[in-house]
Amino acid sequence: MSIMKLTLGSLLFAGALAIGGGAQASALDQFKTFVATTKAARGEFTQQQVKKSDASKTTPLSSGTFIFARPGKFIWTYAKPYEQLLQADGEQLYIYDKDLNQVTVKKLGNALGSSPAAILFGSNDLDKNFTLSEAGTRNGLEWLNATPKAKDSTFEQISIGLRNGTPEAMELQDAFGQTSVLLFKRFEKNPPLTAQQFKFVMPKGADIFQN
Repeated sequence: MSIMKLTLGSLLFAGALAIGGGAQASALDQFKTFVATTKAARGEFTQQQVKKSDASKTTPLSSGTFIFARPGKFIWTYAKPYEQLLQADGEQLYIYDKDLNQVTVKKLGNALGSSPAAILFGSNDLDKNFTLSEAGTRNGLEWLNATPKAKDSTFEQISIGLRNGTPEAMELQDAFGQTSVLLFKRFEKNPPLTAQQFKFVMPKGADIFQN
């Protein structure tokens, strides 16, 4: 399984938007306001994985789009360099590999848990699964750290960079010394969305795996 597919499967997970103003507010205040006021959003992302021991070693840059509606509904689409899809309707998670025409289906349940997806797609009960702390200013963004409370979490730490109340970046540090860096742009906050938009349509002839 490729690094991209491993990242795709373990991420489940990332997207965002928030409020204007608040440039002087702390990252924690900005983020809590974002979570409280953003029920849905859509936008674009780029993603790249970097080895902690050697920042020059990176995976190819991935890019795509996302749509989410709290809680637990999202469409996370990789367009380049390979087409892959993560889609959740609030109950089931579908992972679609277009090249293989293969769909893996999982119960969403508590899968969000202490993953990055819980922050952006889940409920507002962040303190239950994460310890949040300020992480200073870097690259023009105000940063906070979200440390999962669960000991079996895939990620050791999730860092979120905000500007004017909007998350613009996430850094996901795993237990293997690798960091996935996501950058967000073209956010639209609380667009009109319906539950029907998140209903997964099974591709014709696809191999289906229940997990």
